[in-house]
Amino acid sequence: MKSGGVFDYASNAEKKAEYNKVMAEGSFWDNQESAQKVIGLMKQARAVTDPIDEAAEVLEEITMLAELGEEAGAAEVVDDMASAVEVAESKLDALEFQVMLGGENDNRNAFVSIQAGAGGVDATDFAEMLMRMYLRWGEAKEFEIAEIELLTNDEGGIRHATLLFSGPYAYGKLKAERGVHRLVRISPYDAQGRRHTSFAAVEVMPEFEEEGAIDLDMSEVRVDTYRAGGAGGQHVNKTDSAVRFTHLPTGIVVQCQNERSQLKNRQIATKMLVAKLFDLRETERDADLKSMYGNKGEISWGSQIRSYVLHPYQMVKDHRTNFEIGNAQSVLDGNIDPFIEEYLRSRATR
Repeated sequence: MKSGGVFDYASNAEKKAEYNKVMAEGSFWDNQESAQKVIGLMKQARAVTDPIDEAAEVLEEITMLAELGEEAGAAEVVDDMASAVEVAESKLDALEFQVMLGGENDNRNAFVSIQAGAGGVDATDFAEMLMRMYLRWGEAKEFEIAEIELLTNDEGGIRHATLLFSGPYAYGKLKAERGVHRLVRISPYDAQGRRHTSFAAVEVMPEFEEEGAIDLDMSEVRVDTYRAGGAGGQHVNKTDSAVRFTHLPTGIVVQCQNERSQLKNRQIATKMLVAKLFDLRETERDADLKSMYGNKGEISWGSQIRSYVLHPYQMVKDHRTNFEIGNAQSVLDGNIDPFIEEYLRSRATR
């Protein structure tokens, strides 16, 4: 989807009307998979039309209040006018944000992988903090979130996790988060109460439902199956349902164990591998992305995109845009929209 298509209002309004008709049919819920797909498409269409409809409605209200003010006297409507202008500004801000989501794959779902880096148990704890942050953000945005892979650390936190965020423009928004993240705090794992610095890396990749996004030769992929651990109960441990794909030319490894069916795990792993190969290709093309990941994605000092400082003061700072927020806890609770918007704005002005 090119940037000119972000405000393709007429086309999306037609799609919305068509989806409404389909959803009104009595047999709509007979096929759950098909129904969920239509609901997802409806959300995508509404993501384009709703901000425009809402902005137009508020601007119409302002026009009406202005006309009323001329007739009845400005003093009687000034409060209503001020309130309407404030609402209009927020709606126009939403439209500005929408127009920044014009990348070819911005409207796709997103895989988010979190990998603990340097810092021992503090790093695995930080990786879990980041996972919680994205889960809180995604829940507030009403995204569907699936846990694809989770590798915990016995001492605390997680070594690695992969989540799938499904919803309008998930990739367009979350792509701002890819890179190395840094945490500075008094370690709860240090008996002497010393300050520690920890790192974790975040990868964000679009999900491709269709074939042909990347030429994937399965003869170059080693497939291993194994018994899944963790959630899934007794059944999942009795069968080799989990799969691991290793792309031999690049060394990229993906694995999936969240489904009881090996076939479904293979399908998800294939999507993840395609997404990682796409991300590798885009990183090679984009100097900014190369700088985010450093030397082959080294998760350590000097390559971070954002710092979360909890001691001796509180601040979260994005090193790409220099945007910062003093309330670090609010960010860790999911308030990452300001960072996403600043990043997208900085990319749009280049």
